[in-house]
Amino acid sequence: MITVRKSQDRGHIKIDWLESYHTFSFGNYYDPEYMGWRSLRVINEDWVQPGKGFPTHPHRDMEIITYILQGSLEHKDSLGTGSIIQRGEVQRMSAGTGIRHSEFNPSTTEAVHLLQIWLLPDTEGLSPSYEQQSFPLLEQPGQLQLIASPHDVDQAVKIHQNVNLYAACLQPNDRISYSLPSQRYAWIQVARGEIILNQLSLTAGDGVAISQEPEITLTASSDAEILLFDLA
Repeated sequence: MITVRKSQDRGHIKIDWLESYHTFSFGNYYDPEYMGWRSLRVINEDWVQPGKGFPTHPHRDMEIITYILQGSLEHKDSLGTGSIIQRGEVQRMSAGTGIRHSEFNPSTTEAVHLLQIWLLPDTEGLSPSYEQQSFPLLEQPGQLQLIASPHDVDQAVKIHQNVNLYAACLQPNDRISYSLPSQRYAWIQVARGEIILNQLSLTAGDGVAISQEPEITLTASSDAEILLFDLA
């Protein structure tokens, strides 16, 4: 079964410094049919204007992943972490018992374009933690790269949930196949470009919930970038 969440159907806000699209219910946007998919709770696509950002705010019991599509994002938190997340890097923050953080665009000229992803953790009350890794997505196009996992594997950031998260940058006509076991589910988010998923055309911003599909085939119609969530 494949259910498409079209880009234009997402929640949308636009203010002077932020434009954001919400795949699932978030903030003032509420749709009871889109509260998440399995343990995947939030996919927000954000554009933050130069020198602007989110002031310090709290989180609790959530696995938060930040994926940069363009520009950079400065992060500071109550653990004492201070970092700048660049294109090709992935940040994981486990909020656990509670964490406070801020996110700002450090550029004076360029907007930052990012995906922020929230996953429900498999255990509440964890100690807050932070991790950041770099991945050669642009240097190795046409293949899925594991960027987040509950296991200690490769350079993937470690998340506290039974989810494997892959990313891929694709060139036109690149093709990727992925086998999905019968008791697993998937969500695919098209971050850039156009792809064909099992003969279904998708464009940037589209998302797809997948179940009972043993084989997933992705073919790029243009330069593209996707995220694939393999979920329990």
